[in-house]
Amino acid sequence: MAPVSQLQAPAPPSPPVRTRAGRLLDARLLLLLVLVAVGSRSLLAGMLDGPVVATWSTIFVSITIQALPFLVLGVVLSGALAALVRPSWLARALPSRDVLAVPAASLAGVALPGCECASVPIAARLRAGGVRSAAAMAFMLAAPAINPVVLVSTAAAFPGRPEMVAARFLASLLTSVAVGLVWSRLGREDWIDRVRPRPADGDTRWEAFAASARVDFLQAGGWLVVGAMAAASLQTLVPRDLLDAVAGNHLLAVLGLGLLAVALAVCSEADAFVAASLRQFPLDARLVFLVVGPVVDVKLIAMQVGMFGRRLAVRFAPLTFVVAVVSAVLVGRWLL
Repeated sequence: MAPVSQLQAPAPPSPPVRTRAGRLLDARLLLLLVLVAVGSRSLLAGMLDGPVVATWSTIFVSITIQALPFLVLGVVLSGALAALVRPSWLARALPSRDVLAVPAASLAGVALPGCECASVPIAARLRAGGVRSAAAMAFMLAAPAINPVVLVSTAAAFPGRPEMVAARFLASLLTSVAVGLVWSRLGREDWIDRVRPRPADGDTRWEAFAASARVDFLQAGGWLVVGAMAAASLQTLVPRDLLDAVAGNHLLAVLGLGLLAVALAVCSEADAFVAASLRQFPLDARLVFLVVGPVVDVKLIAMQVGMFGRRLAVRFAPLTFVVAVVSAVLVGRWLL
C-alpha cells in the first residue's frame, strides 16, 4: 500500500489572474460599447428628439477622440514597464524604513508611469519581489495619478489652467504618501490573503509587452467608452435644474463627483476630459473627481480583491477614498 503522502494529489497551481476567457470578455465588451456608440443616433431617435441626440453624440465623440491618444500612450508605457522593469530593482532601490520608502515609492510613479489597470498587478509584483506592503501600495496609488501622460492630458483638457495640473499632482501625491504611511502603521500583513502578480505573457520581451499592452487597452478602452457615455448622458438627460442644484451645493458637488469617479472607473489618462466636460461643477469638485478616480473605483476594488484578497480590499478602498477626497479639497482650496 502506498504511503499517505503519495496518495495525496499535488495542489493545483494558482489560476492566472487574466485568463483567455477574461480577455475575450473585455474584447467583446469594448466591441459592444463601440457598436452602441456608433448606432446611438438610431437607438435613441425613438425616445429623444433630434437636438438632444445630436448634443449627446457630440459630447460623447469629443470626449472619446480627445482622450484616446493619451490612453494609447499610457497603455504603451505601461506595457513597456511590465516587460522591461524588474520589481526586484525597485525593491533594492527603496530605503528599508517605511517613513522614507513610502514617499520614494510615490515619487517613483513619475518616472515609472502606468495606468491604474496596470498599477495593481505591478504592486503585486513589487510585493512578491520583496517591496514592503506600504511602499507597494503607495506606488500603486501614485503611478497612475502623477505620471507625465496624465499631467499632459490634464493640461490639454484644462487649457490655460496650469493650477489644475499642479493641484492634481500635489493632491494625488499627498494621497499616495498619506495612505502609505497610515497603512504602514495600521495595516497588517495577515490581511493580505494572497499575492498573485499577473505575469507578463510571452517568451520574449516584445511578446510580453504586446500581451500586457493588449490586455490593458481592452480594459481601459472599454471603461473610457463607459465614462464618455455617462458624462454625455449626465449633460443631456439629467434635468439642468437638478444638475445646477447639486453643483451649487459644495458638499454635494464634492461627494457626488467623488462617488461618480468610483462608479465610472475611467482610465486616468482619459478622465481629465470627462471632468472638463462637467462645467457646472466648481473646479475643486472636479479635482476630487480627478484625484479619486485613479486610486479607487469599482474596477480597482475588484482587481485588489483578486490580487491581494478581500480582507485587504475592504479596508484599503474606504481609507483611500476618504484620504483622496480630503487631500483634493485641501489642495483645491489652496491652489484653485
